[in-house]
Amino acid sequence: MTHAKTAAFTTEQQQLARVAKALAHPARVAIIQLLASKTTCISGDIAAELPLSRTTVTQHLQELKALDMIRGEIDGLTVCYCLNTTLLRQVQQQFMTFFQEATAPSPCAPDTACAC
Repeated sequence: MTHAKTAAFTTEQQQLARVAKALAHPARVAIIQLLASKTTCISGDIAAELPLSRTTVTQHLQELKALDMIRGEIDGLTVCYCLNTTLLRQVQQQFMTFFQEATAPSPCAPDTACAC
């Protein structure tokens, strides 16, 4: 019986990888930054702020929404997007812990000879 190789990793590791992948595109980073600078934003406004077509922006919004990083509510013919700050705070803490562990002093620090 085969299973997904991702199943061998913790839920937290999987979530960090999904978020990192989503943030690996500058358009999605720009969308997050734009939404962070406003209370709410309508999808057409987002497209007007970025050097991308509305269709491309919509695709990036769908990626972020699929990860629950943003939320969208239908308001008539428009969709009003906002950040899921609860999830973003959780991910922020996970990344902080990840980088603290990764940068903790080790015997192979840049200043010392590594015995590997």
